This record gives sequence, structure tokens and C-alpha cells, in this order.
Amino acid sequence: MNFDDELEKEVKDTLHNVTANMTPSPSFKESVDNALLQCCHDMRKKVAVIFGGCSPEYSVSLQSAYAVISNMDKEKYLPVLIGITSQGDWFYFNGDIEKIANDTWRNDTDCIPAAVSPNRSKHIILKYDDKRTDKISIDVVFPVLHGRNGEDGTVQGVFELAGIPIVGCGVLASALCMDKDRAHKLVHVAGISVPHSYILTKSMDAGIALSYAEEIGYPLFVKPIKAGSSFGVTKVLDRCDLPAAIKLAFEYDDNVIIEENITGFEVGCAVLGNETLTVGEVDEIELSDGFFDFTEKYSLKTSAIHVPARIDADTAKQIKETAKIIFKVLNCQGFARVDMFLSASGEIVFNEVNTIPGFTTHSRFPNMLKAIGIAFEDVLTIAIELAVKI
Repeated sequence: MNFDDELEKEVKDTLHNVTANMTPSPSFKESVDNALLQCCHDMRKKVAVIFGGCSPEYSVSLQSAYAVISNMDKEKYLPVLIGITSQGDWFYFNGDIEKIANDTWRNDTDCIPAAVSPNRSKHIILKYDDKRTDKISIDVVFPVLHGRNGEDGTVQGVFELAGIPIVGCGVLASALCMDKDRAHKLVHVAGISVPHSYILTKSMDAGIALSYAEEIGYPLFVKPIKAGSSFGVTKVLDRCDLPAAIKLAFEYDDNVIIEENITGFEVGCAVLGNETLTVGEVDEIELSDGFFDFTEKYSLKTSAIHVPARIDADTAKQIKETAKIIFKVLNCQGFARVDMFLSASGEIVFNEVNTIPGFTTHSRFPNMLKAIGIAFEDVLTIAIELAVKI
């Protein structure tokens, strides 16, 4: 053994003897792990999280995005934050995520204008100012946007054009699920019951709307065809309230649906997957009065959500199977929340699909999956990996 070999052996033996009885503290291990991650960003998948949006549901998106960013597994993923103002301007955001939650994120210190490169050969977000343009490579995009210009296939189209994998539903499913009338027609063809309804356009005579309503019967619902979080929705109890309800709905869309009121209660299913689907526990919305409007959805002032729903096992199984059929009929992928009614007679009636449901820790979608043992962080990981594998 030459001198160099003897020296190497002695160093190894000495280091072994010194460290043999050492147990690093958890805080020391965490600091080392964090330091390694900072040096090895490229080893993590870069996830562009899109938040905000030119939509009435802008504020809801901020809360969902904050929860998604906070609960994303930072050992696997590096969030790249892209904010869209309520006016529709895109920015790369590099500030404290608390500013997203309290809607102070849009400022000149933390933001720089951003755009998506349509070049399919490289998945790139461009950030630019008057002096220079920089490129940020990304692996996948996670739109955490609700309602118009985010959940309706428009943003999904931008990223599909650029060839960037999308977490959740693509263009077709997003557009179909936002359109209540077309979604109902397709689901009905699949043999699933839907509420009786009629479509109104702005050019229609008021008398036609009244005759449709008389045929459906009161109470009934008036809704914009394409709107989320119950914006513009009215439960109409009698004929005299119909004109005001129609006027309100037309403030949110150019087409309005007059829909039968289903006697019973609303149930929902969280669906996760592409080909093989996982369905969370069925939940149930208990209302004391009215309907599950925007205020109730985000405050639960007079309503309650039961997970699991207070129904028998056979009915729960039937609802889950129905949710799977709806998910596939509407070409959904990744995840979605399928909402249905369980009528007083026990019939399952389709209501709507939310392709980007609320993603706060107290939202219905993650809580239905939590009830079958899938933690919020794991839901996000599964959803991201499903997108990357497509």
C-alpha cells in the first residue's frame, strides 16, 4: 500500500470514528435538505401556478392558489407563480405568497410582465421589461382559476397550443362543463337524468320566457349558461320575480337557462384520475333555506356540508358510479367535482361539473378525498403527476 492509499484509509477511518456516535438534529437535517434543494432546483419539476384571472371569481382564485402553493410538496416541485389581474394582465410574481392571500401581490417590487411562449419545442414563460426578456422553463402548468377566462377552456387553450402539460381538464372538457346546457344534453344522452330546462337569448320576446316558466313550474332556477360560484343565479318562487332574475343572469352571460327545481338535496363527488378514477366520499349539502349561492358556498352561514353524506351505502355507490360516467362523458381528466341532486324519490339528477373546484383546505373537493385517506398534499401530487404522464 503506497502513501496515498494509506492516507486515504486513515482519513476515512478517522471520519468514521468521529461520526459514528453523532445523530444530527431534525433542524440540522432540514437546513441541509433546504440548502441542497436551493442548489438543485433543476431536479424538481417546475410547476407554473396560474392565479387571479379576469373573472368575477378572481378573489376565490387567490384563496385557492394560496392553499395550493402552501401545500405543494416543495421537495418534488418548484412553484413558478403567474398572476393574472382582474383586468387580464399577466405577471411573473416573486414575492411572499401571503400577498396573494390578501390581494396585495400586484406591485412593482414583486411583479414583472409575463407571457407564454407559443413555441412547442421549449416550454417557456417569458418575463420582460423595457430593457430585457428572460426565459423561465416550466414542466407543467396548474391553472388555479375559477369561472370565465380560466375554467372555460380559454387559458387551457393557450397552454395546449404551446404543448405544455396542464394539471386538470383540457380545452374541450373545460368548455363543455362551463356550458350548462351542452353539458346537460351530453349527460342526458348517456342515460342520466337532468333537470327540465329551456334556453333564453337576449333577442327573445319576454312572453316566451314566461311561457317556458309556466311549463316548468315554480319554484325554478334562472342561471347564466356560463358562470361559476352561483353568480347571477336566482331561485324564482313566482311569476312576478322572473323578469328581474332573467335581467340579472344576462349581466353574466349572453345566454340564460331556465331550469326545473329538483326537490331533494345536492350531493357531490370528488373525482381524481385519467383512465383509472378515484372517487372520494360523497358529500351532502344541507340547506336551511334558499339555495347554495355564493355567500353560502364560502361562508356556510345557514348551511352545512356533511362528509360522508347521510345516505345508505348502496345509494352512495350508485352516486359514485354516476359521477364516473359523467366525468368520462364530458372528457374530463386529472380531477373535477361532479355535482348532482338526490331527489325526494331517490333519483340521481345531474347538476354540473366544476373542472377547477375550490382548492382551499376547507373546500369540498379536498375534504371528500381526505375522507378516504388522501391528504391535501397528496391530492396535489397525484394531480400534477397525472398531467405529466399524459
